[in-house]
Parts: sequence; structure tokens; C-alpha cells
Amino acid sequence: MTATQSDDITEGGLARPLFHLAWPIVVTQLLQVAYNVGDAFWLGRYSANAVGAISLAFPLIFFFIAFGGGFNVAGSTLVAQYMGADSDGSAGEVAGQTLGFVVLIGTILSVVGHFGSGPLLALFPSDAATGTQVVPLAVQYMEIFFLGLPFMFGFLAFSALLRGYGDTRTPMRVMAVTVVLNVVLDPLLIFGVGSIPALGIETALVPELGIRGAAIATLVARAVGGLIGVYVLFFTDTGPDVRLGHLAPDIDYIEDIVRIGIPSALEQSAGALAMVMLTVMIVTFEPSVIAAYGLGNRLISLVFLPAVGLGKATNTVVGQNLGAGKAERAERAVRLAANVGAVVMFALAILAAAFPEPIVKVFMATGTAEAAKTVEYAAEYLRIRTVEFAFIGVFQVLVGAYRGAGNTKTAMAFSLVTLWLIRVPAVYFLAFETSLGATGIWIGVALGHIVGAIGAAVWFTRGTWKDAVIDRDAATSTETTVAED
Repeated sequence: MTATQSDDITEGGLARPLFHLAWPIVVTQLLQVAYNVGDAFWLGRYSANAVGAISLAFPLIFFFIAFGGGFNVAGSTLVAQYMGADSDGSAGEVAGQTLGFVVLIGTILSVVGHFGSGPLLALFPSDAATGTQVVPLAVQYMEIFFLGLPFMFGFLAFSALLRGYGDTRTPMRVMAVTVVLNVVLDPLLIFGVGSIPALGIETALVPELGIRGAAIATLVARAVGGLIGVYVLFFTDTGPDVRLGHLAPDIDYIEDIVRIGIPSALEQSAGALAMVMLTVMIVTFEPSVIAAYGLGNRLISLVFLPAVGLGKATNTVVGQNLGAGKAERAERAVRLAANVGAVVMFALAILAAAFPEPIVKVFMATGTAEAAKTVEYAAEYLRIRTVEFAFIGVFQVLVGAYRGAGNTKTAMAFSLVTLWLIRVPAVYFLAFETSLGATGIWIGVALGHIVGAIGAAVWFTRGTWKDAVIDRDAATSTETTVAED
């Protein structure tokens, strides 16, 4: 990062750096969601059971990914604060340590996920039809998907580290390449490519692989993204000054990564575990409810992208300004981002509430009776969840601020309250202890972020989060010594 780029974040107006950081993050997250939406789009034209299968698989997959993602938050926060303190050398070292640590975790989880998919899904108390028609397909998808986890973790680390550095456009470009690859491979591998008698090809060029094809397409695309990300970090001038020697374990940096990363890893994995718990409850319903839940979540993940982008941009702006010793500027950035997030998400809520059924129908087009029921349930789910949209905008920004400050324990606490004290109990009570049934699931899910956003906003006013986690004087001193040498 040039001095001018760094100064843009710690000097001058706040709207411009927030926007310049946020929009590539939104696009990157949109591309990230495109993996799941692409699978849902093509599998929705293959079979409703295949859509239900990825609905079952996703919470478990997300649980594994979330744990490693917590350490990426630590790397992003440390890189941001070192850059704010004008210590590019320390930023490069912590980036290398984070990448090596996260990829190692990804490799371990890849083995566990590949061999544990079947046993884990067998623990779900499935409806009879779900157990015979949906669960086996979910196992097929997960066993292949988990083989690509180390590459995925490599890309996610690359993206987080460059975000902390202040570069959100390079990860966006790499993600675009991988999504295009996935979009091309998905229909080819799911449906196969037929014979071409005119060319003397009597057997299918590519066999029909169904849900396995969707998993293979994602695996290949993720592998390409991970390899490109590693190349950019080590062999180009983009991002922190990372060298191959920085992969050798350094206990001091690893301790910082673990200290900051564990609360975030627990936060994200607890969130994923809450999704698993919700799935355990939802899997007792008929297949169309399960498919609607998964489809609705994918659509809502698209709607939430502006809030996610603002939250991650806030992470970087807060981190760099606290690293530069500018706590009041960091607070002003958070207030600005929270207001923008609330307004944007409220506008999206109006749109989604007005046209839920046409939106859902785009992704469920098999024309069967099962598909029609899925559309009905998913449209109701989308409409009910619009109530929480503005709150999620505020919540994402505030949690991003706490992470940027390195105060990951606070972020973890509010996420746990949102999910485990509000959402999970509310879903259980409304779905099983009242006559609401599936509607109770939708209402319970929406309640969590409303309460969480209110609590996080009240805590923010205390101002106790505005301390950097790095020793700014020591970092600056080290950088000066290196420069003199």
C-alpha cells in the first residue's frame, strides 16, 4: 500500500474510504454467494431433493469453515493495526503466519469432514422421506466438497489479509475468475454433455453427475482461487510484504493470532453450530420446508451483502485508525457506517417484502408439486425476515468495529446472545410448542438480530472498545530499525 492509500483511511473524509473498501467487499461476497446460488439454480432444475440436500449440507460445511475463518479475522485485524502504525514489515510477517496457520487447520478439517460427513448427517433426526431421498445426496456432496477445504482456507486467508491491508479489489478480481469457472462447470457436470454422433462420439463426453457434479465444480474453482491467492501474496508486490520465510512458525505472532482468533473462531463456529441445531429441528419437517429454508437463506444472504460489506470495511477502518492512535476518528467511522447500513437495508426490506414470490420462483423451476410447495414456504420465509433487515445492517457494522479493535470477545458475546439465547430457543418454541409450524421457524430466525443489534448499539456507547491490540510504539520502533539497517 502506498502512503497515499494508507492516509486515505486514517486522514481526510470517512465516506470515501468506507465506500472504496466496502463496494469490492460487497461484490466479492456476491460472488461468494454465487457459488451457493449457482448450485441452487442448476440443482433446482435437476431435482427438489438435490436442493434439499445442499440445504442439509450447508450448515455442517459452514461449521467447519467458520472455525478457520476466526483466525482470518485475527490476521486481518493485526495487519490493519500494523499498517495504521506504519509497520509494513510486521504486517507482512503476521500475514505469513496467518496463512500458514489457517491452511494447516483447513487440511485437518478437510480430512475430518470428508470421512465424517455420513456419520454426522446420520445424527440428524430426519423425516422418513428426507432420510431416504435427501440425506444420501447430502453425503455425496459433502464428501467431495471437503477435499477442497485447504484451498478454500488459503483463499479466505488471502482475502482477509488484503482487506486488513486496505486492498479489497484484488480478492474481488480473483473471486470473479473462480466464479466464472464454477458457473461454466456447474451445468456441464450436473447434467453432463451428450454424445455427438456427427463427430463419431457415441458415448457422453461428460457423464451426468448430478449433485456430485456441483461439488466437483466448486472444488475445482476453489482450488484455482486458493492457488492464485497464494501466488499474489508471495510473488507480486500486491498486499503486505510477505516472504516464504514468514511461513516458519513464530511463537509471538502465533500467540497473537490465537489470542485474538479463538474468540472469533468460537463466535463463528457457534453461529454455524446454531445453524446445525436449527437444521436438526427443521429436518423433522417435510422436504419442501427444508428446501424452502435453504433456498430462503441463500436469497437472504444476497440481500445482506451491503451490510456485510460495510461491516468488513468498518473492520479495516477501525483497525487502521486505532493502530494510528485515532480512536475518535474510528468511532465516527462506525456511526457513519451504521447509519448507512440501516438505510440501505431498510430499502431492500421494502423491495423483498413487496415481491417475495417472483424472487423465489427464479430459483425453483422444476414445475412439480413439490417445487410449488417450496416456493410457497420460501416466499413466506423471505417476507417475514424483512423485519430484521435494518437491524442486521447495524449489527454487522458494530460487530465489525469490535473485531477491528481486536475486541473479538465482545463480538463473540453478542453473536452468542443473538443466536443461542434468542434465535434457537425462539425457533424451538414457536415451531414445536405453538400451532405456527413452519411459520414459527421463520419468525424465530428473524428475532435474533433485532435483539442483538439493540444490545450491540447500547454497548457501543460505553466506548470501552477503542483500544488497539498492538504495541504501536514498539511496532513503529521496529519498522524504523529495519529501515535503518
